[in-house]
Amino acid sequence: MTRHRASAQLIAVDGVDAAAVAAAAKEALRAVTRGGISRWDASGVFQDLAVADGDAGAPSARTLLLLYAADLAFRLRWQIRPALAEGRTVVAAPYLFTAMAFGRAAGLPSSWVMNLFRFAPRPGAAIVVHESRDGRRGSKDGFVGFACDRIAGGDEERFRRKLLDATAARLRQFHVPRR
Repeated sequence: MTRHRASAQLIAVDGVDAAAVAAAAKEALRAVTRGGISRWDASGVFQDLAVADGDAGAPSARTLLLLYAADLAFRLRWQIRPALAEGRTVVAAPYLFTAMAFGRAAGLPSSWVMNLFRFAPRPGAAIVVHESRDGRRGSKDGFVGFACDRIAGGDEERFRRKLLDATAARLRQFHVPRR
């Protein structure tokens, strides 16, 4: 077991397109002897939000990031840290950079966004996926697509696309290995 502890690490896979992030996470996991994937919404908070009555109103970007941080804290406590302690590698898909890029693209101050995620450990390795295999960005089943839909109210495709593109541009500014 000691042999595995030395090789255990947290690998972050971030990007705007959920399908591309999932594919890159699976690819990263193939190179690992013992490991697993920690996916966003492990706590179910976004599933609950998805079925919320329309009268609840549209959440703000700040609210969505607070929920993402709460979900990430859940993932760290129940998935990521226990697996690392057992000597397993964890691929977090997505991890920090996706949410941080979304927050900045939505106009939140960088100091607020950085402070919000200060609790999360730095990954041992990071991969940023910039586009899906078919060249599209922002599938609706990932955090960014979900968040853009909620903010835009689902009806304003132009606003949604602008926020997706701004998130992708912000993600390119992070100094992490690119894929």
